[in-house]
Amino acid sequence: MDKGKAKGAEAPLISWLGDDVTGAAAVMEVLTFGGLPSILFLGPPTAEQLARYPDVKGVGIATLARTKSPDWMDENLPGLFATLADTGAGLIHYKTCSTLDSAPHIGSIGRAMDIGAAMFGRSAIPVVLAAPAMRRYQAFGHLFAGTPEGVFRLDRHPVMARHPVTPMDEADVARHLARQSDMPFRCLDLEMQADPEAAAARLSGQWGGWTMDMMTARDEPVVGRLLWERREASRFVVGSQGVEYALVAHLAALGQIPPVQTPASLGRTDNMAIVAGSVSPITRDQIDWAEAEGFAGIAFDTLAVCRSPDDLSRSEDIAVETALSALSEGRIPLVHSAKGPDDPRVAALRAQAADMEQANEAIGGALGRILLRLVTTAGLRRAVVAGGDTSGHVSGALGIFALSALVPTIPGAAICSAQASGAADGLEIALKGGQMGSHDYFGWIRDGGGLR
Repeated sequence: MDKGKAKGAEAPLISWLGDDVTGAAAVMEVLTFGGLPSILFLGPPTAEQLARYPDVKGVGIATLARTKSPDWMDENLPGLFATLADTGAGLIHYKTCSTLDSAPHIGSIGRAMDIGAAMFGRSAIPVVLAAPAMRRYQAFGHLFAGTPEGVFRLDRHPVMARHPVTPMDEADVARHLARQSDMPFRCLDLEMQADPEAAAARLSGQWGGWTMDMMTARDEPVVGRLLWERREASRFVVGSQGVEYALVAHLAALGQIPPVQTPASLGRTDNMAIVAGSVSPITRDQIDWAEAEGFAGIAFDTLAVCRSPDDLSRSEDIAVETALSALSEGRIPLVHSAKGPDDPRVAALRAQAADMEQANEAIGGALGRILLRLVTTAGLRRAVVAGGDTSGHVSGALGIFALSALVPTIPGAAICSAQASGAADGLEIALKGGQMGSHDYFGWIRDGGGLR
């Protein structure tokens, strides 16, 4: 019996390792709402934890690899990949951000691919970044991403071209990844995919990374067929939740997934809180909308992480006290570390922090402790975390060890149920990447989510 499977349980169809928490949760969402119930663990699961979910079709583990060095990946990814392989899953997916956040020195997708190739063999490695449902498109190797203002090539994207850690200056996915690995990279473009048998033959004949075009939902089952039918030869795949969109589309076309009814709204509650560690202008606009609607915006003193531990503790106390006061008045507290990239706190932090990675981790930890105190003291029913890296730190502070999807909102940011060791057990929680969501996203979560 595989170490990761309970006795008598069927192996999952796919297992995945997320390079951040929000992205890993997005995979679970696509599978679950597509008819393949799945579970996401926020750390390597124990045998006992895995045994609690014997019938899931997908098993994931979230990490903070997107913020880590290649040396960290060398030390940690082999064991995590082995844990996923032990589930017996047909496909092993290294889940990356759909906007390709990575660089040779941090969050290197190329290094993750090198490690995967060493473990799973020197075969073709499909790379699927596009996810049309999320307005992520790849055409002839180039990645495009949608915004409220329109669709932009990645190197001209108003958010990603200005990313504070991994600014995108290359839209060609193969070229971008070639900076991070010595393996060869090619593109299986739309013309090649028009002949599935010839496309499969190309993948069979040449090892290395193969980026895959997808522009519309019609392209998804084509890519999904290539992934699924070649799973024995190419078990290891890389990319966004576009991998799962493609797989679900293929299996649904074969009639192997029964029709699924979309879960309804959970209903409105004002007994909730929001913590935001994102500096994205999209999150800034969402904060502005919420404050205009009566949410209580609370500016966290981010510079406290550069001062003494006592100063940081006092800043957390102030945020908690202010948030509890807002809750007592029937208002939803929204604690934020910045309102967009031009917030003076951002420039001040960069000027004062000796190590920005440590500073950002400290901010995430502080927001997590603030939310935990609010959950414990006020008995919160629901919470939102904005920011991919922030979500990892906050989930850890809350003691959450697993998530299951409850109801959808925008693709990639569903409301989930938290499985935790403490007060957060059963908490309805939404984890939102910084550049994701409608302007009224926080109100959508307050109202219980559900498609609209």
